[in-house]
Amino acid sequence: MAKLSLQEQLLKSGLVGSGQAKAVKSEKHKQAKQQQHNKTAVTDDLKQQAQKVRLEQAEKDRELNQQRKQEEERKQLAAQVKQLIEQNRLPKDKALADQLDEGLAYHFTDNNKVKTLYVSKIQRVQITQGQLAIVRLGKQYEIVSAEVAGKIKLRDETSVIVFNMLNQQLAEQEDPYAAYQVPDDLTW
Repeated sequence: MAKLSLQEQLLKSGLVGSGQAKAVKSEKHKQAKQQQHNKTAVTDDLKQQAQKVRLEQAEKDRELNQQRKQEEERKQLAAQVKQLIEQNRLPKDKALADQLDEGLAYHFTDNNKVKTLYVSKIQRVQITQGQLAIVRLGKQYEIVSAEVAGKIKLRDETSVIVFNMLNQQLAEQEDPYAAYQVPDDLTW
């Protein structure tokens, strides 16, 4: 005995007409098609959202990698500056710091604060002529040659505190007042 579907049973018993059965069947078929279409639309929306999230995450990752790379480059430049200063700084004379009357106080500004560094007379003249420069290493100040100061300035301008490049350039050019001696004994 074959089992009859509910629709066939209702038709046999005469409770439903064949027109009504066909209408119900076509309505069910339309609903099934609509659900299939909606599922694909929903899955397409989910795929698009997932793709958008992946793209956003990839962009964030690129930005983070770029920031890390810049930070690494900054650290490398700071290490290069530190190495240049440590290898090329001029030795400080202990007697110069202990006996102030032998050394000269060279005053300069750093971050709108007046700082003092005790130097010899020769170093003072060389600093004013642009042959030497004062650079910052951490919280202390060091004296380096003009060539080294130029290399440091290329890597980090904020490390070079006093570098009289203009005076050095004037000395290299033909100076019309070169024959005249200018006193440099003024201190402030």
